[in-house]
Amino acid sequence: MIKSMTGFGRSEIATEECKIAVEIKAVNHRYCDLSIKLPKKLNALEAAVRGQVKQAVGRGKIDIYISYEDLTEHNSTVRLNESLGCEYKRAIEALGQLLEVPDDVTAMKIARLPEVMTLEETARDLEGVARTLEEAVAQALVQFSESRRKEGEHLKLDILSKLEDMDKNITEIEKRYPAIVSEYRKKLEDKVHNLLEDAGVDESRLATEVVIYADKICVDEETVRLRSHTKNMTDELQKGGSVGRKLDFIAQEMNREANTILSKANDIEISNCAIELKTEIEKIREQVQNIE
Repeated sequence: MIKSMTGFGRSEIATEECKIAVEIKAVNHRYCDLSIKLPKKLNALEAAVRGQVKQAVGRGKIDIYISYEDLTEHNSTVRLNESLGCEYKRAIEALGQLLEVPDDVTAMKIARLPEVMTLEETARDLEGVARTLEEAVAQALVQFSESRRKEGEHLKLDILSKLEDMDKNITEIEKRYPAIVSEYRKKLEDKVHNLLEDAGVDESRLATEVVIYADKICVDEETVRLRSHTKNMTDELQKGGSVGRKLDFIAQEMNREANTILSKANDIEISNCAIELKTEIEKIREQVQNIE
């Protein structure tokens, strides 16, 4: 199975205690680059989420957004710092006596002073939240993986189609090569006859020149290697798995062979076929960049 590196998945789970939503988005990347954004309250669970995602994803730049809502009715308590309140009271009374002014100390006024009364959230059942988060991430990953699988299947079919077009161009080059040599021999014979008129033609010298020319423009090695590369890429696509890096390397080798054919080409038809090959290879390389 071929997977694209582009994908999206979302899930939301609500319990009596909380509601957690998870979104996963991914684009192309050479490695597995995870970015997790979650509330500070859940920072302790980041490592678990990271490990869970890495088990399911090989490559890609993956952004994970997690939102958390506490649904409990009594999730906060008031903490009273009694000793600090008493200290404030004594200090205010002492200040009144020192300044010889009446003090009007009340509990409400002392409660408003810093750190006397603070609001604290009650301890959460972090294990329960962790289980809910794990389930939400798992559900989002299912949708995420399915979207990548569908996109990967489209990429696979497109690349296979382009590989078939490449094979057709390779066949045209292989058919054209013998004709080029024959045409060159005929032109050479005509040229020699025109120059020497009735004088005899040195067939051995003519044959030598034709052999030198044929060797110069020969692209047999390149076409054989190209066919090997197209077959190898087809096999890898059919086999599936995380083959993106390998396919990219094969595409680079294809491009190298096509460049060599183009540099050797001394014929407009072969040049056109080589240009078509390079065009298809470039399209394949663009598609391969999206495969995990």
